[in-house]
Amino acid sequence: MQISFNHQTTYKYDHPVSYALQQLRLHPKSESGQSIVDWLILVEGGKVECEFQDHNQNHVHLISIEPGRGALEIKCEGTVELSNNAGVVGKHTGFTPLWYYQRSTELTNPGPTIRKFARMSGSKHSDHISRMHALSSSILAKIKYETGATDADTTAENSLKSGSGVCQDHTHVFITIARLFGYPARYVSGYLMLENSIEQNASHAWAEVHLEGLGWVGFDVSNGISPDDRYVRIATGLDYREAAPVSGIWFGGGKESMTVKLQVQQQ
Repeated sequence: MQISFNHQTTYKYDHPVSYALQQLRLHPKSESGQSIVDWLILVEGGKVECEFQDHNQNHVHLISIEPGRGALEIKCEGTVELSNNAGVVGKHTGFTPLWYYQRSTELTNPGPTIRKFARMSGSKHSDHISRMHALSSSILAKIKYETGATDADTTAENSLKSGSGVCQDHTHVFITIARLFGYPARYVSGYLMLENSIEQNASHAWAEVHLEGLGWVGFDVSNGISPDDRYVRIATGLDYREAAPVSGIWFGGGKESMTVKLQVQQQ
């Protein structure tokens, strides 16, 4: 199945920016279950300084904003050929060792609430797949999907305490507990084609766990399934901050506002 994408992100500033650098992790790669037919990134109000592959094997564009600009527009469009591998990405590749994905971060550091919840979740299942799906189900039952309840800096511990959040929070809690269970786990940012809407207001997030005999396997807690041929992997990392579609710094400009327009549809 082929899916096309049109993703536009616009940043506006109260005053002209004197200097800014942004890292874009918005370029997917051909790998198990997905093949890039075409992909284009356009930047208005800035320029691409360089492209590189980071330690998570993400394709990164480093862009600078033109001095004196009060807005930056990033457009991504392309087509991806997808197949359903039942969430199995396969063996670990790259130079980053598997143990790296067992590390905690500021967003995934397990506190007392996480540790208590982990003791009650998924431990009754002996096989890895059933254990991870049981963990996913228990998190979805505990954390109600609610937009606006959390933000990009909300930790796994705090989202579990509050009992509400979005796909980012579901994923952070899942990978935190998976690591407590001894599994390498990572955050995935990408796109999901919805059945009832072409227009979307955000990209999606899910988790991957490295399981013996299978390699990396995906789990979408928010939808209670493993990713199928409606999902496109864009970037991975220890948490949201390592896989964020756009991240960076700027000087001057006052407050920053962001708007996103996203269309995902079958060809």
